[in-house]
Amino acid sequence: MKQFLASTVAAALLHISPTVVLVKRPDAVKQLLPGAEQYFAREFHLSDQDAHRLHEDAGDWHPENGVLTFYVGKQTGNDVGALEFVRVDTPHGPLEVAVSFTPQRTVRGVIVTKVTVETKPWVLEALRAGLTDHYRGLKPTDTPSAAAAIKGHVGELPDYMAHHVDEGVSRALVAYRDFYKS
Repeated sequence: MKQFLASTVAAALLHISPTVVLVKRPDAVKQLLPGAEQYFAREFHLSDQDAHRLHEDAGDWHPENGVLTFYVGKQTGNDVGALEFVRVDTPHGPLEVAVSFTPQRTVRGVIVTKVTVETKPWVLEALRAGLTDHYRGLKPTDTPSAAAAIKGHVGELPDYMAHHVDEGVSRALVAYRDFYKS
């Protein structure tokens, strides 16, 4: 009973609510890699040196278990593109974004796949304001600024969450730039 109470108090103090799936991963893959007939997972197990570089370049971030996973779509043997799922931990709980890249190494699209019950209305407002439209065409060396583009069209909390989506896209750009080789 003490452990249950301690867990409840900890959860309340951390202010984290349950996770909600906005778009299932298989659906995100199909939407972001249009025309693909086959899908492959390409894992990159980071060395200590690579993990440190990614941690520095991507703003104090490292992938789960030190593994970057890119999902590659192919059509008749040719690459349609690649995508990565990136988790961002916020004070209100995690969010996950899927970021896809074209064979020309630009962002094809971004989908927010997971949020928390608490942040869902904020993220949905940011999405309705066109947040993810502003990522299309970004190059791996670019800095995402979609949150700034919608600032005047959303409230304070949707703007706050839009910055976290920018953070996830930024991490995906860095990981793709530094580790993905087609």
